[in-house]
Amino acid sequence: MAEPLQRLPGHERLKGLTEGVRIFGVRHLSPNGAHHLTAFLNEAQPTAVLVEGPSDASALIVQMASKGVVPPIALLAYTEDLPVRTLLYPLAEYSPEYQAFLWATRHGASCEFMDLPSGSALALHELKSVEDAGESEEERVSFLNDQNGLYERIAEIADEPDYEAYWERYFEHNGNPNAYRTAIVELSNQMRELTERDEIVYRPQEAAYNEIREAYMRKRIKDTIAAGHAPSRIVVVTGAFHVSALIGERQAMTDEEFAVLPTSSTRLTLMPYTYYKLSSRSGYGAGNRTPAYFQLFWECLQNGRLQELPKIYMSKLAASMRDKGTYRSTASVIEGVRMAEALAAMKKGKQPTWKDLHDAAVVCLGGGEVSVIADALARIDIGTSIGRLPEGVSQTPIQDDLNRELRRLKMEKYKSPVAQSLELDLRENRRVQSEEAAYLDLHRSVLLHRLELLDVGFARKLPVRQDAATWAEHWAMQWTPETEIRAVESTLKGETIEIAAAYVIHERLQSCEDIVKAAKLIRDACLCRLLDAMSEAQRMLQSLAVDTGNFEQIASAAFELSVLIRFSSIRRHETKSLLPLLRQLFLRGALSLNEAANCNHDAASSVVSAIQMMHAVAQEHYNEVNESLWIRELRQLASRDDRNPKLSGFSFAILLDRDEYSAEQIESEVSRRLSPGIPADLGAGWFEGLSMRNRYALLSRATLWEQLDGYIGSLEDEQFRRSLVYLRRAFAVFEPREKANVSDMLGELWGAGAEDASMMLQRPLTEEEKEKLDELNDFDFGDL
Repeated sequence: MAEPLQRLPGHERLKGLTEGVRIFGVRHLSPNGAHHLTAFLNEAQPTAVLVEGPSDASALIVQMASKGVVPPIALLAYTEDLPVRTLLYPLAEYSPEYQAFLWATRHGASCEFMDLPSGSALALHELKSVEDAGESEEERVSFLNDQNGLYERIAEIADEPDYEAYWERYFEHNGNPNAYRTAIVELSNQMRELTERDEIVYRPQEAAYNEIREAYMRKRIKDTIAAGHAPSRIVVVTGAFHVSALIGERQAMTDEEFAVLPTSSTRLTLMPYTYYKLSSRSGYGAGNRTPAYFQLFWECLQNGRLQELPKIYMSKLAASMRDKGTYRSTASVIEGVRMAEALAAMKKGKQPTWKDLHDAAVVCLGGGEVSVIADALARIDIGTSIGRLPEGVSQTPIQDDLNRELRRLKMEKYKSPVAQSLELDLRENRRVQSEEAAYLDLHRSVLLHRLELLDVGFARKLPVRQDAATWAEHWAMQWTPETEIRAVESTLKGETIEIAAAYVIHERLQSCEDIVKAAKLIRDACLCRLLDAMSEAQRMLQSLAVDTGNFEQIASAAFELSVLIRFSSIRRHETKSLLPLLRQLFLRGALSLNEAANCNHDAASSVVSAIQMMHAVAQEHYNEVNESLWIRELRQLASRDDRNPKLSGFSFAILLDRDEYSAEQIESEVSRRLSPGIPADLGAGWFEGLSMRNRYALLSRATLWEQLDGYIGSLEDEQFRRSLVYLRRAFAVFEPREKANVSDMLGELWGAGAEDASMMLQRPLTEEEKEKLDELNDFDFGDL
């Protein structure tokens, strides 16, 4: 990682040239840092403000500071090539960097980012990741433990429970501007001394990456001076860790050194963000645990009411609990504030930290139980706020298209980090006048299916409440920053949601190798209303169907087309062109049924599913497909002894549903299949298939149970034990009421009485019976 810097000579010294440049160290989410920085800028009146961030994004600063922008927001850099790699720079209203943008815009000062361009940062990140991957798990764990241990040691020395509490008490509550800046510089010096002295705490690849960044930032300072800005009129805003690296006699990167840095082609965009993603709880390393609390902190600072923060915080908690039906008295709120102030006094703090307020709230509002106030804490500490960007602010075309579609379809309210439910009725609404309004839910469905196809993650389809409600859709809606990132990544596939979705269909068709996937892509294209993609997928299916002989695949593809044709009127699609293809697939499936039934018991389950799908197609489209051929093939399978008995029994059950057999034929077939001497895997296997359909019809045929009882009684011990595996599977799917009916019938058959038989069969198992059952579970069923 450090090679580009190590091999290039001739670094320039900054001393003298940069003397007088104002360096202001910050934490990226620090309300007091933003407050002191604003006061410092008012005092220094710089002509140039340099802020840590990707230097190729400087043109976006004016837009981030424009009217109508509501933080939190984020600057996103992403590569132009797949796989997409991203870097994210989130900002809250109380981020010192964001306040620097606002100040520079108001005062007409030059404001630019000064860190590595996003292309170089992403390329170096990738190299660093490769080196990180070479570490052993033990080395990674050691690094993380040592790194966390460093912050824990700082908190321990300060007699604080953790580093967050330490930072808030000694930096956020530090009202002296000069003392704040001095403390930041001292913290930077000590942190660097600890990390640079111990490579276990700070890995070499991490050190090299930061060295390159800091050398480039020193170069940007030098370039700003060369552009005519006096050093004393330049303010540099950077993370506290980098402060000591940007002052003194350290070396600046040269143009030649910058030219040899690896780089990637990138694009930049802005996006709304959420407080949850700003929090360290989401995994954001530069975040804090309580972004909404620090927003409240910032507002109190701005209004000169910081001393009232404990009262406001505790009152908001109580109000949030009251909204959810849990009431707390004013006295409890007052006691909570007093306890927090007492806890702060024990640490010699000027006022309570969030940790003090949290502990006091648990005691005084939660009665000692965190769970009582957990929901209120989440709302007040983290919050559900989401940023907003006005029209005209730089975004990718696909972001603009998504926002336009959400407005057009009246779905902007669903762009929220709080999960919401959306139920759609795809039928025409005849109570409105315009066609757009009449099919509003249908248009919404098309957009949501397109986003689902793009894996944007904004909406997730749920099962509808009524199986028969083919016109209904139920979606779970939730916006997250990842939603916008994935939308941005889709820009590489097209400039609009529609074009990108069509590209995904086309891309998947290029790698499609079986008719099931092709049929599903036809259905996806239909749901997304992508007519050209639908035609392309149809041609692909026709091409693949020529060489396909797999019964399960043919049945699945035919079923997909059947569903599509069935719902075409609701989706307002013309699907007549699919009928010839459906007929072709159905014909091939029917003719391959008996061949597919020549399989073992493991494969039989998938064939059963395929038979069910083929039969559903035959029932739904009896005028379009050759139903008589299908019934003929089922009859043949039902009568054959050289095919899987489960499948023969299942086919027989389908034909029973259709009244294809007379009573004499049924009795003859049952007698033949369940007569003494038939091996267990054939007899019991056939009954398993038979019992998979219309069990009420089976329960009404006493002769069937008599035949089964006689057959089971005729089996030798080993064959009997073999039959149990089939019988257990068969009866496992029976409902309790059906099992009770079986026990009643068997009781009458055995002469034991229905009630006595039912009690005997439903009593708890004895230890001996449990042992026999365990033996059965371990029984070697040979080639079953």
